[in-house]
Amino acid sequence: MATLMIQGTTSDAGKSTVVAGLCRVLARRGVSVAPFKPQNMALNSAVTEDGGEIGRSTALQALAAGVAPHSDMNPVLLKPESDRGAQVILRGRVHGHMDALDYHAYKREAMASVLAAWEALSSRYDVIIAEGAGSPAEINLRTNDIANMGFAEAVDCPVLLVGDIDRGGVFAQLVGTLELLSASERARTRGFIINRFRGDIGLLEPGLEWLAERTGKPVLGTLPYLQGLLLDAEDSIGLEGRGEGEPALRVVVPALPRISNHNDFDPLRLHPEVELTFVGPNQAPPRADLIILPGSKSTRADLDWLRAQGWEAAIRQHLRYGGRLLGICGGFQMLGQAIHDPAGLDGRPGTTSGLGLLEFETRMVAGKQLRNVTGRLRPEDVTITGYEIHHGVSEGPALAHPLCELGGRPDGAVSTDGQVMGTYLHGLFDGAEACAALLGRCGLAGVAAAVDYAAHRQDELDRLADTLEAHLDTDRLWQLIG
Repeated sequence: MATLMIQGTTSDAGKSTVVAGLCRVLARRGVSVAPFKPQNMALNSAVTEDGGEIGRSTALQALAAGVAPHSDMNPVLLKPESDRGAQVILRGRVHGHMDALDYHAYKREAMASVLAAWEALSSRYDVIIAEGAGSPAEINLRTNDIANMGFAEAVDCPVLLVGDIDRGGVFAQLVGTLELLSASERARTRGFIINRFRGDIGLLEPGLEWLAERTGKPVLGTLPYLQGLLLDAEDSIGLEGRGEGEPALRVVVPALPRISNHNDFDPLRLHPEVELTFVGPNQAPPRADLIILPGSKSTRADLDWLRAQGWEAAIRQHLRYGGRLLGICGGFQMLGQAIHDPAGLDGRPGTTSGLGLLEFETRMVAGKQLRNVTGRLRPEDVTITGYEIHHGVSEGPALAHPLCELGGRPDGAVSTDGQVMGTYLHGLFDGAEACAALLGRCGLAGVAAAVDYAAHRQDELDRLADTLEAHLDTDRLWQLIG
């Protein structure tokens, strides 16, 4: 077994994509490889084969490696519920809720889960490509670190450092990060990868030579900017990949403070006849054919935010003018009469009135629903696939008119006039037929333009792997992996 760790100078430097690309490169060469992220903070998550929950980007890396996602691949997942607190997931299961200071003190114990998961993976795979989180130079978080160098030191693995040149200042990023590491951490940093380069590489080469001379570390490659690359993100809501030209259907999504699983909308970004717009705080909702209320990690708090931002009045006006409304997971719960959370599982204890657009109520109960599901969209009778991640249980007359059937059971609800729809299912747009059927309800006819998102993911992973093979010093990489 060999482990190589990819760390970055900043969040979003490209760690996740480099790990995904390396997993695909190794898998194509017949190597048994698995991704590993010791600690992740993200609201985009996926359901694993063992019924656990991990970060969505790690699940994508497992897909790149050609293996099923497992909770051991991301043993610590932090799902923020506020600016100071998060739900803590250990090896796929809810461990509890902690504020930032409590978790910082808990990290020494969390390291035991990290190492146990790494050892379990090591017994099943020949190579592990690990991913850091944020930056290893966040010196205020260095004590009991489990996400970056703390893990690398514990398992004694080499590290490559990724810097994003598109942000500017990449040499300062790389040299400054290295300077803030301890002597042993600098020694295990074996080289650099420069990401998202645009332009003539000849103009960059003097800087690469200076960097190697200044640090004594080689640059293993400069990766070009991959225009339009769209892969499951950890958290950031990018807008690349949107269709061009006059859209046939305008879709608007409020960017909730605790929005979760926003990768639900990636197939809509790619649809050439759809204009997808995320609306942030203090922005007026634009004209739309379809408004989608997304998933949320803090449903009641985000519903309060929606009201404060004027969305309730905007939604009612939208419906009066004949628009369509879809709620997904937490967004579905918002459509009902009330959300009850007596134990404070999803935030503060209490009850919040829903938007009252569908006749049902939701109660938050212990025991998160985690499952991958396949079913049928009704009445179109097309296959729909996805996954469920939620605490709530919904009950009421509206559920007698479900949006779909999942594993033989009804899910979601549709209003009698068809304008308001809701479901607990994430990933409902991933299949071309289901995507076309849902958008068809909103006035967009035809299946030809709908994207087979599963095939798109595979194509993008191959494109990424091809790029890494062409621009990285793979001989040095394989020497590091051993």
